Amino acid sequence: MIAEETLVQELKQEESRAQAFEVLVNAYKERLYWHIRRIVLNHDDADDVLQNTFIKVYKNIDNFKGESKLYSWMYRIATNESLTFLKQKSKKIGISDQELKDRMVDNLQADVYFEGSEIQLKLQKALATLPDKQKLVFTMKYYQEMKYSEISEVLETSEGALKASYHLAVKKIETYLRDN
Repeated sequence: MIAEETLVQELKQEESRAQAFEVLVNAYKERLYWHIRRIVLNHDDADDVLQNTFIKVYKNIDNFKGESKLYSWMYRIATNESLTFLKQKSKKIGISDQELKDRMVDNLQADVYFEGSEIQLKLQKALATLPDKQKLVFTMKYYQEMKYSEISEVLETSEGALKASYHLAVKKIETYLRDN
């Protein structure tokens, strides 16, 4: 893997941008796909959001200042793209954000790309009841095993606030699983 600083430099230079972007996509597409997929739940939607994320990264690489890690910056773009996608989708079909989340979880069983067990489906239903921030913090910590410092860079929130959000999310999930 090429050093991040070198990759950023190559992305910002016209003559090396295409090749560097290919390296970037190959290095991060799977991690970003699963991050997005855990937010939007549907494979086809995740593919669309991933494509939009990489388009934004490509168009805005010159605005990347290096104040955070490149992947943190891309995760922030992917997160924002995912949340925007869900808001637009619920608005387009004329239902609330919560109704959309409920439908998405219900559709998981029919999704040929979802290979989860009954307990995983139940966990997805519990996650659908959480506010967006708690769900994001939980999925980044639990599924992606990110450190609070990394999540802090992505979500631009203090580590203390993230720890509180994670703790609340865990309590709500435990309650949901116990009661359902």
